[in-house]
Formats: sequence, structure tokens, C-alpha cells
Amino acid sequence: MDADRRIAAVEEVPEDSTLLVTLRPVDPESVDDGEGDVGEAEDGTPEAEAVLTRAAGEVRAFRNYCQHWTDVRLDKDDGAFVRNGEVFCQTHGATFEADGGYCNFGPCEGAVLESVAVSVDGDAVFLDDDAYEFVRVGHATRDDDAGDSRIDFTGN
Repeated sequence: MDADRRIAAVEEVPEDSTLLVTLRPVDPESVDDGEGDVGEAEDGTPEAEAVLTRAAGEVRAFRNYCQHWTDVRLDKDDGAFVRNGEVFCQTHGATFEADGGYCNFGPCEGAVLESVAVSVDGDAVFLDDDAYEFVRVGHATRDDDAGDSRIDFTGN
């Protein structure tokens, strides 16, 4: 596998939370500024975030925005809440199945998280999605606190 596409060791991807990573879209026009996970690198190119989880028994990755309010990030750089194989949007309580991103409860019920193709080779997770380049573990660069403008039902 290409070392530039290595994201993390499998053991770094939590089962009860998410690992936040930053990606660079190959086609900058493919990302929408209205999505809460979009930032901008120092050179002006857009960055997008993805969350990785092992909640479904396999490593899965999804873009880091809710399907109900796309300006809301699932993982605000402290790990999204994951329980019983579901990723929660802590802003309004929607739950997404970790094995495919399907929303099975909440205001966006029936919607599906945007998946990002990853694979496991040995003890490492690699980016397989040709639409992105791996940048770093952690959040995208942004000027403000994008995606935190809504009520958080967890009390945070």
C-alpha cells in the first residue's frame, strides 16, 4: 500500500468513538462550503474532514457532517459519541448505523452519511477513496468554530 495514503494504525481507531482526520479533495469544486467539516489550508485549497470508527467490527469512514444540518460536525475534535454500533449526532440526537451510515433515528431518518473508502492492510488503515488525499489526523483548518452553531442536547 502507498505510505502517503496511510491514515493510522487500526488500534488508533476507537470502537466507542471516532478518529477525526483531514482530507484534501482532489477536485476542490466537489466540496460545499456549507458543509460543517470543510476548512481551508494555508494555500487556500479546501480541506474536508472524515471520521473513522470500528463500531461495526470493521473500520469505516464517513465525511464529518450530519445529513440533517450539514453545517453540524459529528466529531468536533473530541470524538463523536458511538454506542451499540451507532454514531450519534450530539446536536439533535440522530443516529447513524456505523456499518453503512444509514440514519435510523432522528430528523434525517432515511438519509445516509457520505462514505469515504478506506481499507485495512495488516495493522494499518489506508485511504482508498481516489476523490481525496490524506492530510493529517485531526481537524481541518478553519477560521471559526464551524459546525457548533446549533443546540447541543448533551449539555456541552
